[in-house]
Amino acid sequence: MRMNLACTWGMGCLLMFCCASSARGTVYYVSATGADNNPGDTAEQSWRTVRKVNKTSIAPGDTVLFQRGGSWREQLRPHRGNESAAVTYGAYGEGAKPALVGSVELNRPEDWIEEGTRLWSSRPPTAVGDPVLPNPDFTLEAVPWMLHYESGAKASCGRDTEVYDSAPAAYRVTCQAPGSAGSHIQFYSQQFSVEEGARYQVSFRAKSSVPVLFTFPTLMKAGPPYERYAAEPPQAAHPAEQEWRTYTYCYESLFSADDARLTFFLGTALPEGATLYLDDVRLRRCEPGAGIMSDVGNIIFDGEAFCGVKVWNREDLKEQGQYWYDEERRTVTLYSEKNPALHYTDIECALREHIIDQTNASYVIYENLALRYGAAHGIGGGTTHHIIVRDCDLSYIGGGDQMGGDKTVRYGNGIEFWGTAHDNLVERCRLWEIYDAALTNQSGGPNTPHYNITYRFNVIWNCEYSFEYWNRPEESVTHDIYFDNNTCVNAGHGWGHTQRPDPSGRHLCFYTSPAAIEAFHVRNNVFFEARGNAFYAPTWTPEQINALTMDHNLWYQAEGTMIAAASENYSMLTFADYQGARKKEPHSRVADPVFENPAQRNFRLAATSPCIDAGMDLGYKADYGQGIIPQGKGPDIGAFERKGV
Repeated sequence: MRMNLACTWGMGCLLMFCCASSARGTVYYVSATGADNNPGDTAEQSWRTVRKVNKTSIAPGDTVLFQRGGSWREQLRPHRGNESAAVTYGAYGEGAKPALVGSVELNRPEDWIEEGTRLWSSRPPTAVGDPVLPNPDFTLEAVPWMLHYESGAKASCGRDTEVYDSAPAAYRVTCQAPGSAGSHIQFYSQQFSVEEGARYQVSFRAKSSVPVLFTFPTLMKAGPPYERYAAEPPQAAHPAEQEWRTYTYCYESLFSADDARLTFFLGTALPEGATLYLDDVRLRRCEPGAGIMSDVGNIIFDGEAFCGVKVWNREDLKEQGQYWYDEERRTVTLYSEKNPALHYTDIECALREHIIDQTNASYVIYENLALRYGAAHGIGGGTTHHIIVRDCDLSYIGGGDQMGGDKTVRYGNGIEFWGTAHDNLVERCRLWEIYDAALTNQSGGPNTPHYNITYRFNVIWNCEYSFEYWNRPEESVTHDIYFDNNTCVNAGHGWGHTQRPDPSGRHLCFYTSPAAIEAFHVRNNVFFEARGNAFYAPTWTPEQINALTMDHNLWYQAEGTMIAAASENYSMLTFADYQGARKKEPHSRVADPVFENPAQRNFRLAATSPCIDAGMDLGYKADYGQGIIPQGKGPDIGAFERKGV
C-alpha cells in the first residue's frame, strides 16, 4: 500500500531538500572572465566554461554559481546528488540572471555565403589537415577495416579487383543474408583518437551492385559499452547506385578518447546478394567553429522582434526570413534581400539540443537561471527524480526537427519530465514563447510511473500549451500531481503557432492517456485566453475526467470552445453546464482576471480582480514573488497574491 503524499511538496520533500542543500559542500564559481585552469572555488578564481563544470566531479552538496549578467552557449549536463545532499546550480553577483543560450550567433557578413538569388547560406564545415585514418583508398594488403555479423545475418568483405583511376578499386561488403537490425552487419575502422568539442568530417566514395539505402558511419566507442562519441542528429538514408558517388558527413565529438572508430551499420541496408563498394574513406579534423551541427529549429531576429519561418525544402525559400536547414551540409540557408548580417541587427539560430540535458538526473536544484534560444527542450531528459526548478526564466524554446530525415516533426518543451519521473518541483518560474508545452510530464512507456510532481506559482504566456500531460500504456500509473496557483495567459499566441502543421493553443492539453490516475490536482489557476481550448481532453472518459480534482480556477476565453473534455464541448457561456455535467469545479468561475498591465507582461492582479480572496487554502505560504499568503480573507487565484491595502 502506497503512502498518500498529497502534502509532500508542502512539507516533506521541501524539508528534505532544505536539509540537503544545507549540507554544504564546495561552492564553485563560473564567469566570463574566469579560466578553466583556476580552482574555481572563489569568485576571484572562477572557471570560464560550462564544459569545465560538466567534466569536473561535482559532489552531492556542492553548488555551482554562474555570474549574473553573463551568458554561455553550452549545454549543461548536471551531476547527481543523493538523499543526503543535492547538487545546486544557481547565480551570484548582481544584474540579470545568468543565461544558458542554445543558439549560434551569425552576425558577421563573413558568416554568410551567397548561393543564389536572395539565398544566403552559413559556412559549411571545412576539413583541414591530414587524414585521421590511414590508408583511405585501401591500397595496402593489410586494410585496417573489419567486418562483423551476427543474429543470422551473414556477409563477406575484401578488396575488389576492378581498377579505376589507375588504382585498385574499393573494398567491398557482400551480403549473403540480411539482418533485422542495422547492427547485425557492421563494417568498421581501426581505432583512432578524438578530442572533445572538435569537429571531424568523413568523406568517401560508394557504389552498389543494386540500388540500396544506407546511413553514414557512426562515430563511436570501439569497445563495450559501444556508446556514441558524437551527438549525431537523426539521419536520413542515402542512396548508393551502380555509379560512384562522393559523400560527406560531419561529427562533433562529445569526448576525448583514444578508442574511437567509424562503423557502417549495414544489417538492414543490404539485401541478399548485394555488394556495397567503399573507397577513399577519409576522416579529417574541421576548421574550428565551422558548420552548424544540429538542426536549426528557430531563428530569432533583432532581439526577439520576430522569428524566422522554417521550410522543409530549399525550393520553398521564397520570402524574407524563411530558412531551411541542410542536414548533410550542416548549414542553414536564409532567404534575404541582402547579406543577412547587413539586413538584421542580430541573428540567433536556435539549435536542436536541450539547454540542460538532465537524463537520469536526481537530487538537483536549478535556481535563478535564464534559458533561451534552444530548439529542443529547455530542461529535458528522461528518468528523473528529486529535481527542483525555481525562479528560472525560459523563453524561445523548441521548433527543432525531432525525427530528422524524411520525418519532419517539430518539438520542444520548456521543462519536460519524460519517462519515469517522481518527486519533482517547478515553482516561481516564468516561461514564454515555447513551441510546444511550457510544462509537461509525459511518457510512452513501458510501465512508467509519474508521481509527486508539483508545478506551482509559475507565470506562463504565449506558449502553445501551458501544461501538457499524457502517460501510456495502461500498465503505467500517475498519482499525486499538483498544478496549483499558476497564471496561464494567451495559449497559442507564440512564435510557433502559425508555423505548426497542427496549430492548437491550449492551456491544459491532455492527450490520450490510459495510465491509471489518482490524486491529480488542478487548483487556484488563471487560464486566460487560448486560441484553441483552455482545457483539452476530448478522448478522456468521463471517469478519467472525474479523477481530476479541479476547483477554484478562473477561466476566460471570449470565443470558441473553452473546454473539450470527454467528447463534450463547452464555451465560456456554457461553463455552468460543464460544472453540472461533470460535477466538478463548484467554486471555479468565468471572468476577466483583470491584470495590472498585461501589455507589459505584468500579470499581477489589479484591485478589481475577481481572483482576490477567491482561492482555496492549499497550505502555501508564499506566492511567485515570495509575498505572504494570504493578504486578505483568503488566498488569491493565480501566481500572485495581491498585497492588502
